[in-house]
Amino acid sequence: MGADVRFPHLGIVIESLGKTIHIGDFTIAYYGVIIAFGMIMGFLLASWQGTRIGQDKEIFLDLTLWDIVFAIIGARLYYVLFSWDYYSQHPMEILNIRGGGMAIYGGVIAGVITTFVFAKIRKVSVWQLLDAACGGLLIGQIIGRWGNFFNREAFGGYTDGLFAMQLKRSQVRAGDITSDILNHLVTIDGVEYIQVHPTFLYESLWNLALLLIILLYTRKRKFEGQLFFMYLFGYGLGRVWIEGLRTDQLKLFGTPIAVSQLLSGILVVVSGSVLLYQWGKRLKQNKVSPMSKKQ
Repeated sequence: MGADVRFPHLGIVIESLGKTIHIGDFTIAYYGVIIAFGMIMGFLLASWQGTRIGQDKEIFLDLTLWDIVFAIIGARLYYVLFSWDYYSQHPMEILNIRGGGMAIYGGVIAGVITTFVFAKIRKVSVWQLLDAACGGLLIGQIIGRWGNFFNREAFGGYTDGLFAMQLKRSQVRAGDITSDILNHLVTIDGVEYIQVHPTFLYESLWNLALLLIILLYTRKRKFEGQLFFMYLFGYGLGRVWIEGLRTDQLKLFGTPIAVSQLLSGILVVVSGSVLLYQWGKRLKQNKVSPMSKKQ
């Protein structure tokens, strides 16, 4: 018995938190429902953002349908690629998405590539599309991370901080529990709990703050693609430290390097460089412009 999830320092106790819904003999995972809801909200926000920057919102329905398909494929391939030690021995599990194993970065990469191809075919600005789509992507990530909460996954190491989260040890994958977490097991009413960082919550709140910044800045953007590069910089910056907390990191081919943390760092450097370059370019233009008028 005992509560399924506890936030002891916040006084929050969730007695029962299911992972699935049963409709007759059919089982639906909450994770899937949450992801589907995130996709719908992402489409609606991207369409709205599109109209704010002068695009035809109808184009986003077609783009979203393609992006969703390839993002799911990309998310799975990314996870399988960096978990190849397991899947090379269990190839039949590669297509078993219901068994878990999706990586957001894989979905983002596939979605961006799809958007480039879509823009080329439709003969529209890819940077305009990405500026509108990144807001939708963020809302999808904000909502989607709560699927990890229902699955009791994607958490960090031990903490006794304000947001410390306690999960029943029996409901968590053994491979996600580190020795440090085991050294700090909490027993309540005879039930063992692990006490960890709720990294799903950290990332969800970080992305919410980033989304608000992008929405407020939309009317002030100075060049096509600026909102997208702001997204890459902001998301990458948050993911660098959040990924460092997690216990289920995907490693870079036999090294101790967390691949998503490395990729986040690269995105921060690249997108930050683009934003700084454009900022410097505008400063230079503003200095030259008055002189040109005098001549």
